[in-house]
Amino acid sequence: MGHTNMPLNYSCTRPQTDKCRSSGLQPYSCNDNLNNALGSIRVLGLELIEHELKPHLNTVLTNIKEGQKGAAEQVVVSGILPILALSLRSRGPLTLLTAKLVAELAKESVVRKGFGDAGLVTALLSVLTSSDQELLLHAVRAIARMSYDSSKQQELLLRRGAVPRLVAILLRFPEKETLEEVCLQALCSVSGMGVAEEAGMVWERGASVRPEESVFHGVSPHTCGFASSVILVRASRWAPGQYAVNIEVFQRCSSSFWSLHGNKRTARWFPFSSLGSCSNLSSMIKFPGRNVPQTKSLKTRMFHTFL
Repeated sequence: MGHTNMPLNYSCTRPQTDKCRSSGLQPYSCNDNLNNALGSIRVLGLELIEHELKPHLNTVLTNIKEGQKGAAEQVVVSGILPILALSLRSRGPLTLLTAKLVAELAKESVVRKGFGDAGLVTALLSVLTSSDQELLLHAVRAIARMSYDSSKQQELLLRRGAVPRLVAILLRFPEKETLEEVCLQALCSVSGMGVAEEAGMVWERGASVRPEESVFHGVSPHTCGFASSVILVRASRWAPGQYAVNIEVFQRCSSSFWSLHGNKRTARWFPFSSLGSCSNLSSMIKFPGRNVPQTKSLKTRMFHTFL
């Protein structure tokens, strides 16, 4: 297949950095390696040839992880997101590296806004059936990050069946703590009950009094000594292939904070029926606050889901 190698030109207008000066580069050439990598991915991407694409994907990953100024915007302009989605779906040699890159890109709001249109949401969900634990770790982390503060992404993930897939991972890998924690973070983020990754949420498996129920609780450190978030997640098996997921969020306050602000919180019960009930699900998502009872205890969402 022939291609016309059209270089992608991006201008770097930032001041000359110490790194540039020490390497002898001109100010406008600081991101030349990134520009070339993005251009090569766009030209070669449809063929997904590992030995040709791998170094370019690594270059982009390095720039994003190091927080290079303007790198995220360059990724958006380059138009490589659909190629990353294709790589994830292919389940080929590049899939793991691509999942790592997508997880890093999901930190950047300017990039993750385009995940839906680029097909990355459905591509990430397709990865969740894999048995590769490292691949699952990065894919789930990407889902947690992209949905944390985006109601649009949350709705799309709910419609596409993210919850049952995430629950399935919890059940398949009960002894893998890192994967378990990331999966719980993703469940909370998709449900709109998430806590920022920077909060340092610590998860533990709790005791259950019901048969075939898994209980997890997560605690974030106190913020400025006043309050911390406590999340309780219960995953229950009702019947073969049918599970209920209940997510509750509490605010644990210090005595001084408590005396100032009292104990006022809201409660939610949010049912998630079968994967096929998109019309009912849509109406509940559009009006999540309608007829919500007020209580003094917690904020809750419940998903009834079929695997």
